[in-house]
Amino acid sequence: MKLTGREKVSYGLGAVGKDMVYMLSASYILYYYQDILGVSAIAMGIILMAARIFDAFNDPIMGVLVAKTKTRWGKFRPWLVIGTILNAIILYFMFVAPPALDGNGLVAYAAITYILWGVTYTMMDIPYWSMIPAFTEGGKEREGLSTLARSCAGVGSAIVTIITMKCVYLLGQNNEREGFQWFALIVAVVFVVFILITCCNIKEK
Repeated sequence: MKLTGREKVSYGLGAVGKDMVYMLSASYILYYYQDILGVSAIAMGIILMAARIFDAFNDPIMGVLVAKTKTRWGKFRPWLVIGTILNAIILYFMFVAPPALDGNGLVAYAAITYILWGVTYTMMDIPYWSMIPAFTEGGKEREGLSTLARSCAGVGSAIVTIITMKCVYLLGQNNEREGFQWFALIVAVVFVVFILITCCNIKEK
């Protein structure tokens, strides 16, 4: 049975949401902590390097966990939902560093939230791409869906690239710290809604 238009749109929306989150973190976390909060470039460089090293171990472990999962809701959707909700929460906390924190406390906060963000993003990202064979019949259908999803991911990245700073200034009334807090919340909510649409309309066969 071939994929319906609703299934294709639902899967594509998931890609839009998850790449909005990815682009916000990848493009603006350094600006937020260095330029707005004053964390040193050296400290942020160490945090990012540590996160990349941790990901080298986290990714294959997550792959094994997903492969061994068996639930009444399927193998992939439970991890997709759990990972998305956790990742959205961590994303929000990444951009709401407590005003009382400074110095080493702020560096520790940045390190913990960023590494946890990477862990939870992997928890969602691996099942998202791995589930394609579970609800497609193969061949051109899988290739077409993968192409669609990657195109939608590009749309999500482009949206965040274009509107972030405009929204930050608007939401924060020229207070960038407050603006990022509200914008991160909006992106996190959109992310969760889009992935829930994916999970509700995609059934593993």
